[in-house]
Amino acid sequence: MNEKKAWEILKGKGYKKTDQREKILSIFAQTDRYLSAKDVLNHLSEDSPSLSFDTIYRNLSTFVGHGILDEMDFSGEKQFRMQCETDHHHHHFICLSCGEIKELSICPIPQVKESLKGYEIEQHRFEIFGKCPLCA
Repeated sequence: MNEKKAWEILKGKGYKKTDQREKILSIFAQTDRYLSAKDVLNHLSEDSPSLSFDTIYRNLSTFVGHGILDEMDFSGEKQFRMQCETDHHHHHFICLSCGEIKELSICPIPQVKESLKGYEIEQHRFEIFGKCPLCA
């Protein structure tokens, strides 16, 4: 997702464009890796020293709630990244060292459905974590 699309969503939900939201979205638009709220605070602390961790976290939660950011838990810490712009179903490999994300076009859900006969799957998420070739 790009910043323009994110603002269309936010405006459609009645949110105003603020400097803080603009700066936070800009950080995510410039990276394709997961970032923690602390990472965002560190990026913004020089330009916005009065910006609080709570304000950042509240905005991140808003962005997740409206499908702008994707949220994942890495070792007990929530991390965020812009939602993918692709409109096709896919999953990811995520490097635990450098944060590189590689799109995977395969999906294991047909095999999972086969082993869960009679169960109704409403949604799923499949991510693989490890080290990329450069970090391995």
